[in-house]
Amino acid sequence: MLVKKLIAGANFVCLSLTLFSQSAVNDSIKPVAKPVFTCSADAYYRMDPAGTAANNKTSFTNSNNSFELGMASVKMEHTTGKVGLVADVGFGKRAEEFSYADDRTRFIIKQLNLAYSLKNGLKFTLGSWATHVGYELVDAYSNRNYSMAYLFSYGPFFHTGLKAEKTFGKSSLMLGLANPTDLKSTTLNSKYAIAQFSTALADDALKFYLNFQGGKPNDTTRVTQLDLVATYAISDKWSLAFDGSAASFAAKIAEGDFGDAKTWWGAAAYINADPKPWLGLCLRSEYFSDQSGLNVFSLAPEGGATWANTLSFNFKVENLVLIPEIRYENASEAIYLDKDAAADKSALSFLLAAVYKF
Repeated sequence: MLVKKLIAGANFVCLSLTLFSQSAVNDSIKPVAKPVFTCSADAYYRMDPAGTAANNKTSFTNSNNSFELGMASVKMEHTTGKVGLVADVGFGKRAEEFSYADDRTRFIIKQLNLAYSLKNGLKFTLGSWATHVGYELVDAYSNRNYSMAYLFSYGPFFHTGLKAEKTFGKSSLMLGLANPTDLKSTTLNSKYAIAQFSTALADDALKFYLNFQGGKPNDTTRVTQLDLVATYAISDKWSLAFDGSAASFAAKIAEGDFGDAKTWWGAAAYINADPKPWLGLCLRSEYFSDQSGLNVFSLAPEGGATWANTLSFNFKVENLVLIPEIRYENASEAIYLDKDAAADKSALSFLLAAVYKF
């Protein structure tokens, strides 16, 4: 009997220890948030009746009569508790042009940043992220037009630094300090100040984004850019967007003071329609003024301006979007070429793009 009691007691102790151990292990196991992946790819064909790629003055579509690969992207986002990570890489010609200041490689890091959020709605982000300035984005699936606007092409692409974001109901404020525009790494001592104020009105149908960047890319130049983006959702089938931007570049003169600034400015309006679940349209009309000859009109003696109109159709087949597009531009100066390679004030192009996202 004593042996049986000892065996029974030992079994009870072992069972109790096993249950306790399992309970302790289960209590220590917490669900781990799964990372979210976004993958995309795009390709296009562009045709200019003049037979030249030189009439393309904006980003990512510098080709003619050629089937081109755009970019394959893999973006991973992970958040657990108060901290988060974004890692976004791209492969292809579009990726290379986006990171033009890096080594010339078609594999690039588009975004890589770490975030820490406080309970009071304050969030800090350290690393590199796509710019807050402007309406259009680098990923083709984020835009309804495939060809890019002048405002995107001659504004900042991304920032690398530290920013703080604070939400106030339907409004938010972002302030940050970053490397000079589009530099992931630099030996320069100067930094740019960046900022954004956003707010939503009319039951979130109307949104405004006031953006800023400014600083000295070197000891002899000072850069300032202001940008305003507004979006308005009229209904589930109609929406409007506006982007207006102005940038100034001042250089030091012999006496050591900054001289008069050279400027460019532009405004773009977007009319979006979705008459059917499988069909979308976007008409973008953009005016870009470069009277100082900083970029598009650098060869014109007194600068100039151009008016570009782009009509894009979005045919949606599950995860695939086909984008036939027609673009017509008219400039104040002869910056384009005609079919005889003579200078011309207007240019026409056709484009067909395919964009896939999952």
